[in-house]
Order: sequence, then structure tokens, then C-alpha cells
Amino acid sequence: MQNIIAKKEFTQTLRDKRFWVMAILVWGLLLTASVVGFMNYRKIQAERSNASKSAADLWQNQKDKNPHSAAHYGSFAYRPKSPLSFVDFGTDSFTGMSVRLEAHKQNDAVFSVAQESSSLLRFGELTLAFVMQVLMPLLIIFLCFNAITQEKESKTLQILLSQGASMQQIVWGKIKGFSGVIACLVLPIILIVSVLLLISFDSSFSWTWLTRTGLLMLSYLAYLLVFVVLAVWVSAKATSSRVALLSLLVVWIFACIIIPKATVNVASNIFPVPTSFAFNKAIQDDEAKGIDGHDPEDERAKILEKQILAQYEVDSVSQLPVNFDAIQMQEGEKYTSMVYSKHFKDLQKTYNSQNKISEIVGLLNPFLAIRQVSMALSGSDYVTHANFQEQAEKYRFRLVELMNNYMRDHSKTGDWEFKVNKNVWSQLPAFQYTEPSFGSVLSRNWLSFLSLGFWVMLSFWAVSKIKFSL
Repeated sequence: MQNIIAKKEFTQTLRDKRFWVMAILVWGLLLTASVVGFMNYRKIQAERSNASKSAADLWQNQKDKNPHSAAHYGSFAYRPKSPLSFVDFGTDSFTGMSVRLEAHKQNDAVFSVAQESSSLLRFGELTLAFVMQVLMPLLIIFLCFNAITQEKESKTLQILLSQGASMQQIVWGKIKGFSGVIACLVLPIILIVSVLLLISFDSSFSWTWLTRTGLLMLSYLAYLLVFVVLAVWVSAKATSSRVALLSLLVVWIFACIIIPKATVNVASNIFPVPTSFAFNKAIQDDEAKGIDGHDPEDERAKILEKQILAQYEVDSVSQLPVNFDAIQMQEGEKYTSMVYSKHFKDLQKTYNSQNKISEIVGLLNPFLAIRQVSMALSGSDYVTHANFQEQAEKYRFRLVELMNNYMRDHSKTGDWEFKVNKNVWSQLPAFQYTEPSFGSVLSRNWLSFLSLGFWVMLSFWAVSKIKFSL
């Protein structure tokens, strides 16, 4: 009986002209979001690839100069777009795409899309993720709000019960029927996304990203299933179709609009981020005075000089077989790098604490759970951006270290006219960013995956316990 009810609901929905109007609108949005997002991905990826090659060429083809001057000349690190970022832009529109690499300074990523866009960007972008997370639940509500109330109001519920159908069979039959309808809407888009992903690989095929795509689409299907079950459950409990529709619209407004915004505000108040001025001032103070006020700069320099003189068993810097200026600069680089690392890690801890609140609230709101899962699997979440910053900083330190060490070993103290050619620049390969592993993505976002699974089980349990009167 359950399958008969599901088939009837599926067939009846497909024959409804109103469904096809909504379906065409949704398909149009999904297709537009997919194609436009993919074209934007290809454009930005090409621009960043060309910029990265240009930065590498500029570094390799410098004129002969002092190694430390070359370290100040520096280079740039560009973060490539992840293959699935066309599905969910995530934080990519608000985080920078490039980092300036230079001596004595750890820069933040700059040139984000938000910096070059109008204030309208705050209202969101048309992405596949936005349609699936916000608009598809609204479509489900309009499809399913009268799933049971219509049967009550037309007096056909008694007929179904008199023919041997139980209330559980009726409810699960409705859920299966509407789930089939939603699958018909979503599966073609899944196929399109898979094809676009394969195109994005060009010559390099990746099973990891295909696995990510499969898990991402399964997560979205689970998210939409929660709304199907919720809509049928509310329809079974409501006294009329009007009450069911209003109740579901209130749930949608709170889940997709009010709670996410409120969560961000609460997280920002609990874990405030320092202002740019305060952040930079703290770094300057630590550079001059030492972390926590210890080991001021002049004292560190004197201690270093004594250590180096004792190491080489000489009485003065002029007697050293190496360039003490280069040694001092590299030690200063280590210290400033440690200072920057300390403050940037503290800042990242604050952002991570804010994101953790969103993950916890995901246990109360499936929208927050799917949003985090979607960004993480698409490679567009904040943690991925922070990982890029970390890799860029390690590369910057290697670049400066190479220049200082070469100057240390091949010149004398005070010889600032010492110059080298491009054979030295070429010793450092171009910057290559490596995406976080699939395993690290899963372990880092286990709470969001758990929240999504919790909502699926909770909705099924609620339906299994449902009781409604005629």
C-alpha cells in the first residue's frame, strides 16, 4: 500500500502544471548557477595561473643584485581555485587571492572579490549552493505543505484507511513520492556538476575530487530529504493546509535567514576580533620589545654576536669567515616570523571559535550544518584559506632564508655591494599550493556531518511516532 501511495503522489505531482512552472524556474536557476559559476571559476583560475607564472618569471629574471635586496623585492603567492568552488563560493569572495612575499613582513591575502564589488554582494551570490540550501527547501514546502491536510479536507483520508492503509503507510508513501519528485529535479544537476568537474580537471584526473563531489551531493540530498519529511510531518499535525503552509514558512525563515545571521552576531560578540590597528600595533610592540616584553631587540643582537664570535673562536666581527650581517638578518627573520605566527595563530583561533559556534548550532539547524559541509567539501571554507596563508608563509621564509644564507656564506660583513645572478634565484622552485587532504576535511568537519545525520534520523523518528486525528 505504501508503494501505491508513493506512486500515486509521484504521478499526480508530475501532472500538475504548477509543479512544472516551479520546476522550470528551479532548473533554470540551478543550470544558470552551475554554468555561470563554472565560467567564473575557469576565468579566475586562468587569471591566477597566469599571475603565478608571471610572478615566478619576475623572480627568476631579476637583474644582478644583493641577495637581501632580492628578498625585499620578493614575489607573490597565488591561491588556485579549487575544482568544486564553482558549486559553493564560500568565503572565497571575501578572502584574498594573493600574498605578497617579502623579507621581515608576513602579509595577509589581498584582492578579494568583495573589495572590487559593490555592497550588493552582502545579499549573496547566485550559486548552486545558494539555490540548493535556500530556494530548494522553499520549493519543497510549496509542494508538500498540503500532503496530508488535503486528504483530510477532501475526506479521502477515511477512504484510504478503510481500504487497509495505516497512517504510517500513508505518511511514508507521501514522503517516498515527494522524495522521488525532488530526486528528478536534483539528479540532472548532479550529472551536470559531475561533467563540469571532469572538464575542470583538464589533463589531471582526480579521484579525490570526484569522491568529494559524490559526498557533497549525498549531503545535499540528505538535507533536502529532511525538509520533505518535515513538510509532511507538519502537514499531518496541522489542522488545515493554511496553518501547515504558514508554519513551514516560519520554519524556513528562521532556519535559512534569522538563525544563521543571529549565530554570526552572537559568535562575533563572544569571540571578538581585534581591529586592524590593534592587531598591527601588537605585532610592532612584540617585534621591538620581544614576546611578552622579554628579550628586547638590542639585547638579542648582543647575545647573538657573542654566540657567533664564540662559535668561530674570533675576537671581532671583522674576523669572521662569514657575513655577520646576513646571520643577524636571518635571526631577525626567525624572530619576526615567530611574532607574526603567534599573532596570526591567535587570530585564526578566534575565527575557528566563531565557526565552532556555527557548527554547534548546526545541531539545532540543518541549514548551518549543510552550509559548513558544502564549503568544506568545495574547498572554499575559511580553514582552507588559512591553510593557504600558512603554506605561503612557509614559502616566504624559505625564500628569505635562501637569500640570507647565500649572502652569509659567499660575502663578508659590511659588503653590501655583493651581488648575485639568476642562478641563485632559480634555486627556489615556484610556489605550489597543496589542498588539504580529503581525510583532514572529514576529521575537521565531523560535527557538521554528524549534525546532518542527526537531523535525518530525528526527522525519521518524528514520523515514526506521528499520530493524527481525522
